[in-house]
Amino acid sequence: MALLLLPIAATLVYSLSSRWGATILPDGFSLGWYLQLWSEPRFLAAFARSLLVCAGTLVLAIVIVVPAAFVVFYYYPKLDRWMNLLILLPFAMPPVVSSVGLLSLYADGTLPIIGTPWVLLGCYFTIILPFLYRALANRLQSLDLHSLMEAAQLLGASAPRAFLCVVLPALRKSLFASLFLSFSFLMGEFVFANLLVGTRFETLQIYLYNMRSTSGHYTSAVVMSYFLITLILTWIATRFNR
Repeated sequence: MALLLLPIAATLVYSLSSRWGATILPDGFSLGWYLQLWSEPRFLAAFARSLLVCAGTLVLAIVIVVPAAFVVFYYYPKLDRWMNLLILLPFAMPPVVSSVGLLSLYADGTLPIIGTPWVLLGCYFTIILPFLYRALANRLQSLDLHSLMEAAQLLGASAPRAFLCVVLPALRKSLFASLFLSFSFLMGEFVFANLLVGTRFETLQIYLYNMRSTSGHYTSAVVMSYFLITLILTWIATRFNR
């Protein structure tokens, strides 16, 4: 715990210090860096863009991956091995290599989406696919899926209603855990955002990169704000999940 908390505590102290030179402790403490940060329109816009792209990606993933995982395990269980191969592809292809290919494919032509949030939605979907599908697959393997569906259908439910009212609630904890792991990962993603959109759609990580030459106290305030917001959202999700 000390190993994990020490860097966070040091960053927090540095973001609260008014000046910290060649001394062990800061010369003083102030909230000035946070006030400056949260009154900066550019930061607020970048933060809103990151939230928008991450939320859109998670919604897209839920709509596609959750029904797909159910169909695989209920109707075509032999496809699971091919899905396991598919979800390994994002790890096999480095982001820089993927970005070069996407730049060549979508820079112009019939679908010129480079520099727009749409290209990030597609890239981020492939990034979180392994986390989301694997979490759902592990949970579906532990369920007696056919017995649950047959019992629901014997009670008069159609297959879609049985999925929504019986199977989906059983997947809730795994789904929430994978979604917030994915959210934390996407909020910190830099390579795709930098190469594919850059300052044309400045996200939080691009903003932090562009501010690297400013005060270290200011960038520490950015990092701590990002960390605290992620922590608050995770706590809200945990309470909601209960």
